[in-house]
Parts: sequence; structure tokens; C-alpha cells
Amino acid sequence: MTPANSPAPDTPLPTASALASKARDFRLRMAVIDCETDAALDMTRDRHGRTVHADAAAAARAHRDKAALEAYATLLAPHAEALLDAARLALDELPPARHLSGWRAVLDGLASSAAEIRRALDRPAAPGSPAERVQHAALWPHLTAWADHSPIASNLADQRDGQHYRAPLTDEEQQLWTARARAAQTRGALELTESWYAADGQPITLAYLVEDDDSTVVALRGDPGVPGWQVIGHFAHEYEAGKTLPAPVPPGVLRSDISRFNRPAPAPELSLQDLIRDVVEGHSAGDASNALLGAVQRGYAAGPMVRLQELLETSGQFASALETVQGRQIAARLSALGRQIEFLTLEVEEAAEDLGATVAVLPPHRTPVLRTRPRPAVDTTPPAPPRASMTARHR
Repeated sequence: MTPANSPAPDTPLPTASALASKARDFRLRMAVIDCETDAALDMTRDRHGRTVHADAAAAARAHRDKAALEAYATLLAPHAEALLDAARLALDELPPARHLSGWRAVLDGLASSAAEIRRALDRPAAPGSPAERVQHAALWPHLTAWADHSPIASNLADQRDGQHYRAPLTDEEQQLWTARARAAQTRGALELTESWYAADGQPITLAYLVEDDDSTVVALRGDPGVPGWQVIGHFAHEYEAGKTLPAPVPPGVLRSDISRFNRPAPAPELSLQDLIRDVVEGHSAGDASNALLGAVQRGYAAGPMVRLQELLETSGQFASALETVQGRQIAARLSALGRQIEFLTLEVEEAAEDLGATVAVLPPHRTPVLRTRPRPAVDTTPPAPPRASMTARHR
């Protein structure tokens, strides 16, 4: 692979927005590579998710690693350092906020990954050799770091090139519109439509303020679920609001160690359809009992009911992490539902064990029905079709 060269000294440096666009192109290419790899890996697994063709799976990952490095070399290698420089300059200009230290750590991590990739591009292993596979595999975490986290660098660079926010309302207008919006909220006429965070860490929410069968787009700063939020602008439509209001910053993540490009191998599991089919095709109480026990099985190959409880728990964590009043209320509801699922899981497990202990089979009078009718013998005259009944006509 030919290493990508940095721009010539006399070449005009691209704008910060152009640098951010290069990072977006790389992320799009990585998303395509990820989808293609998932499709290839699916072909190496059985219907329960177990890998049954290890060599083909290894080949798919090697192809993925090589394609990702080529995408980086083409799209990002000449621009990565300039993008990080622009992002750091923008970060230094932002007002203090809780997320800035985390963003600075992300930029430092991206710089470290860029240096590792640059060293490999400058000293590539022999094409097609086992050493090349090892080199590419070692670079995969650094490539995915850019695919996962470069939106922060891109957003910072974009915001530095973009227009600075100017408050569209005077203090008096802000008080008036806030009072109108709070009154509308009290009567259920404030319809929230979209939310994001500004660079200063404050939430911005768009809403329709409905008055006398007419609606106006208003922007709120703060959590609409608690007192203290304010209207910071009103607009004819959402497009105008988007041009005027503080630009959104990348949202956070529920778990900091999660990557869409480095998902763990899926655990084998039985679907509910498979379990239902096992019951329908079963003959003994043990068959139905085993299917029920499969639904409540715990551990690595957990059953659907246990997975449902995990989904509720994780969704509750997400709702709580929103750090809003409504989010905390919904988190409490999901926690209660999770406890109910846990109770039902125990009940199903007990019923399954009792069913298996009956030591019984289905009675023979439940005879199966043939799906196809027997064909008549060759020398047999087929029966005449039934005559249509004639209704007597009365004069």
C-alpha cells in the first residue's frame, strides 16, 4: 500500500469544514465495510449464531482490516493532523462545561491512533504476507477509534467555521415568551419535537406553542420537565430555528467502552419461534418442558425471557442517563417492569419443571392429518362431479 502523502507546503490548507467532511466520508466508508463484514460473518454461523466456518470468518475479518486501512489512507491520512489541530483550537474557545475534559481525552486518543496508523503506512508489511495480516489486525482498533469518535473532532471543526450564536430575543421578550410557553405547557398545548445539547452543555428543545388553533416554533433552554427553563427564540418554522440556534454537539453514549465496529460475537440463542415449534412438534411433556426451560435459561446462552429482562434493565439505565425528570420517571417504570419479568421468569421455570415431572405423552387419538390426499388407482374411473341442486320454480 502506498502511503498517503501530506499536502504540499504551497498547497492551500483546507478549511475546517472541509476537514470535517473528510472525516465524515471515512465514517461512511467504514459503515459500508462494517455492513459487508457482518453479512460475510453471518454466512459463517449456524442459525443459533455459532461460528462453524472459522477459516472463512478469519478471511472476512482480514478483508475488513485491509479495506479499512485503505479507506483511512485515501480519505483521512493527509488531513488527520490538521483536523485535530482545528478541533483543539475550537475546544480552547468554548466556555467551561462538563464534557470538555472528555472531549480533550478523545482528541488525544485520536492523535495517538493517527500516529500508530501513520507508522504502519510509512513501513507497510509485504503485500499478501502473514505479517501484513498481523499488521492490519493490530491497526483495526485505531481505525475504529476514528470511525467511532471522529464526530467530536468534526463537530468542533465545523462549529469553529460556523456562525456564532446570537440571542434573538431581548430580556423582556424572553420573559414574555417564556410565560406564554409555560401557560401552554400547563394546558397541554406545548408539543416538544426535538432536543439537542449546545456546546456549553445546555439542552435545547424545539416545541410547537399552540394558541388559538395557531402554532409557533419556540426554542427552550433547560429541562422542560422542571421549573427554570426559558424560551430563547421563536421562529416561523424549524429550518429557521436550525439556522439561528446554537448548533448541536455530538450526543453522549450510555457506555463509554462500546463500539459499533467492535461488537462481541453474538451468544448462541434460541428464538421464541424455535421454542414454539419445539412444543408444536413435541410428543411428550418433557418436550414442552424443555422448550419452556429454554425460554428462561440464564447465563451465556440466555433465553428470550431473560434477554427481555436485560433489555428492560438496559433501557432503564438509558432513561436514567438522560438526566431529565421524565427520564428518571421512565427509568423507575422500567425497573418495576423488570422485576415483574423476573417474577414471571421464576413462575415459568417452576411451571416447566412441574410439566416435565408429569411424565406423560400426548394420547394416540390426536392423530395427525395427511397434508396430501392419496391418488386414485390408474384403472379407477374418477367420481362424477356433484350435480348442482336445482331450486324448484313456483308459478
